[in-house]
Amino acid sequence: MRTFPNYTMDQTKQEEECGYDLFPERNQGEYKKSVFTKTFFTFQHKCQAMLHFAMETSPYAKLLLGAMKNSGCKVFKERHFSCEDCSGTVSGGFDAASSQIVLCQNNIHQQSHMNRVVTHELIHSFDHCRAHVDWFNNLRHLACSEIRAANLSGDCSFINEVSRLNFGLKEHHQECVRGRALRSILAVRKISREEAEKIVDEVFDSCFNDHAPFGRIPHSKEDAKFAYRDYMNKDRYYANL
Repeated sequence: MRTFPNYTMDQTKQEEECGYDLFPERNQGEYKKSVFTKTFFTFQHKCQAMLHFAMETSPYAKLLLGAMKNSGCKVFKERHFSCEDCSGTVSGGFDAASSQIVLCQNNIHQQSHMNRVVTHELIHSFDHCRAHVDWFNNLRHLACSEIRAANLSGDCSFINEVSRLNFGLKEHHQECVRGRALRSILAVRKISREEAEKIVDEVFDSCFNDHAPFGRIPHSKEDAKFAYRDYMNKDRYYANL
């Protein structure tokens, strides 16, 4: 999952330094007006259907969509999501310049994968809404959002790590989060691994412990359901005050 900067710079430099080359359909400076305006090829049909299902049924996505609405950043499927073909094995990205989430239709083939990508990118979008993240000029901001996305999206859940044959290490969840955040940063920034590791280490504890808007680390779908229930009950509680 990748994030793009929210500022104007030379297009070639932007593509080289910020990961736009992974998303060849991106047209800098203009958002794609709708995920439904392109020709309906098989990949896009499937991508749109899985996106709709994720937004309607995933407790992770539903909580984030509600939190963004309450923060004044309501998400519209036709405006804020775009199914596109991407380079390599990248699954998705958040384009801060257009406040749009890219879903890599050629690389997302299962609903569970779509749910994780939508959740991961919505966390970036939530951070963009609430914290005004300086995606390019402040690498600590980028690292913090990548840490939060890896931590809260289910990317590092036990079942996903077992499927990758990664398990059994002490503090394994933390190490998974750290590793995935590091890989995401290195994919979109021309910096050394040592520099990226230093930046991740500097912000790791505070960002790892920032669980907004979930209020906890949702280690499983059941955890996410409880977090969503608590979030909705909180809204009803304050509405009755």
